[in-house]
Amino acid sequence: MRYNVLLLALALCGGAGEASMDTPGERHRIDSGALPKPFETRSAARSPGVVPRPPGATLKVPAGFEATLLLSGLEQPRTLRTAPNGDVFLAETGAGQVRVLRGNQASVFAAGLSAPFGIAFWPPGPAPRFVYVAETERVVRYPYTPGELRASGPAQVVVDGIPSGGHSTRDVAFSPDGRRMFVSVGSASNVSDQGEEGRAEVREYDPEGHGGRPFATGIRNCVGLAMQPNGALWCAVNERDGLGDDLPPDYVTRVQPAAFYGWPWYYIGAHPDPRHPGKHPELAAHVTLPDVLIQPHSAPLSLTVYPADGAWAGYRGDLFVALHGSWNRSAVTGYKVVRIRLRDGVPTGEYEDFATGFVTAQNKVWGRPVGVTVAQDGSLLVSEDANGTVWRIARTVP
Repeated sequence: MRYNVLLLALALCGGAGEASMDTPGERHRIDSGALPKPFETRSAARSPGVVPRPPGATLKVPAGFEATLLLSGLEQPRTLRTAPNGDVFLAETGAGQVRVLRGNQASVFAAGLSAPFGIAFWPPGPAPRFVYVAETERVVRYPYTPGELRASGPAQVVVDGIPSGGHSTRDVAFSPDGRRMFVSVGSASNVSDQGEEGRAEVREYDPEGHGGRPFATGIRNCVGLAMQPNGALWCAVNERDGLGDDLPPDYVTRVQPAAFYGWPWYYIGAHPDPRHPGKHPELAAHVTLPDVLIQPHSAPLSLTVYPADGAWAGYRGDLFVALHGSWNRSAVTGYKVVRIRLRDGVPTGEYEDFATGFVTAQNKVWGRPVGVTVAQDGSLLVSEDANGTVWRIARTVP
């Protein structure tokens, strides 16, 4: 197993390797106190260069695991969420619909939606009565009886008037007691401090959509939300672009109530963004440092907590995160699923490559992972929206 303190490697090698070289089991840790200076490298614009999945292309996973193609031909499959009865719900964002996956079958649960992304079940527990779906401008819910493959009634609007434009994904999650609903809203811009009211934050409501208020702010683009059983809310964050190849790190963090994470004036603690010189010095001492820093421009999207009673001993309680992949970096990075390691429920600050292989040896991208969820049998399901597939990763040895 290799261990890579990323910023040390960058300093010694002049840059990190391409994503095609990523290896399952390789561990990474970024030191927030050893970040490079802004503009040490030029800000790159490198398209992923998506190609059709090459014949026989599959995922690289750790020894003792196996990846198989579950579904293909989907239109921008993104968030995956497992219902208490074992059915898996999929936001097929490009088609404007939500599907239910049962085995290798995919039924349409609800259609006619605007870029659906987030999915949650309420109330928490074995018998939810509603499926909540977060669209770009609103959160809706559908009456639900476990086992239904199609919504039994029309969408009920719970939260309306969410700002549109800019970062368009919205996720939704509930506290373990079901009393609080959290909705993530990304910024409209890369780093502007104008026209961002009600954005770049996680918002809190009750399950009826009342009492909306900021729960945490200064989060440029919290794409995915996940709830630990102990009530800790997690967020996968795309940080800003334009400061160079290796700045600033993206991050995955527990979202602290009333916390400020720095955007747009600061990043990764009290590092000032040079594009806002001298602004808000009074905030520098109040920036919350994220838990786990991810290689810059990796674009973490969705995340899931591996259950405490899951089949994979040694992984219980850890998180899996889908890294969608870079465009603002000269060396391709991301395009993989990583494991966030926890000890007694607390992050250690490191992450580990788990599923790679979405990039060919010629650095052509055929898969951009988005959704991750744990199936009822303990296997991990992964969606990727470049070629519209869903994969199943199962353990082959005890």
